[in-house]
Amino acid sequence: MLPPIANRFVAGETPAETIAHVRRLNDRDVEALVNLLGEHYDDRETVAGDVAAYHTLIDDIADDGLEAAVSVKPSQLGLDLGENVFREHLAELVDHAADRGVFVWIDMEDHTTTDVTLDAYEELAREHDGGVGVCVQANLKRTRADVERLAGVPGKVRFVKGAYDEPASIAYTDKADVNRAYRELLEYAFEHFEDGIAVGSHDPAMIDYAIDCHDEHGTPFEIQMLMGVREDAQYDLAEEYEVWQYVPYGDRWKSYFYRRIMERKENLWFAVRAILGR
Repeated sequence: MLPPIANRFVAGETPAETIAHVRRLNDRDVEALVNLLGEHYDDRETVAGDVAAYHTLIDDIADDGLEAAVSVKPSQLGLDLGENVFREHLAELVDHAADRGVFVWIDMEDHTTTDVTLDAYEELAREHDGGVGVCVQANLKRTRADVERLAGVPGKVRFVKGAYDEPASIAYTDKADVNRAYRELLEYAFEHFEDGIAVGSHDPAMIDYAIDCHDEHGTPFEIQMLMGVREDAQYDLAEEYEVWQYVPYGDRWKSYFYRRIMERKENLWFAVRAILGR
């Protein structure tokens, strides 16, 4: 059973609980990016199980007419077993989702996966003329060149600051440098992209900056935030802008939950208050 203090950040352990949460979001004009928790699998059986679950999830979203997409991790689809395993499963999912009218996002993991993830995204986005998106991380020094490469690809790109502890030789480690890089990437994307931009941030200053860029260039964009983080702001923003909530679910929730409560002091204090019954 999912404990009460964890269900702020995780929709539930079952698809049914997750679909119910998505319906509640849709009722408040917020759309959902649904992710089955799991990563870095080293056996084919576990990979196959999650791939099958995503196929069912795509059907559930389409059959219920929900405003939702799925978001998958390369290592969950078998990247640790080989690039060919990952790309085969991803292609199957994107093909199925395209048939059902469901968008697929490819999450970005640490820097060792960047090339294979971007290559798979570009191939599938061109094959399907969109219908798929990928995440890029502002803290990586290479990302500006990657974004310039992706500007003409017919898909969507999600811009985040980056959560992985990367080596200083390849990544910005100072918060100010990451913020500067994030603003520069957003400015370039709003000026050069045509198929839409996803602003993956809870930082009010970055969201305001993205809105200013949108007002200047008119490029379509959406705001993406995590379940359980600044949800009041999500509902407020949804009154005027397209807002998507990243909705994780599944029985592998513990490590995800602990990452969430430790990454921001506000989340940690929420958990402490919940334990104390306040």
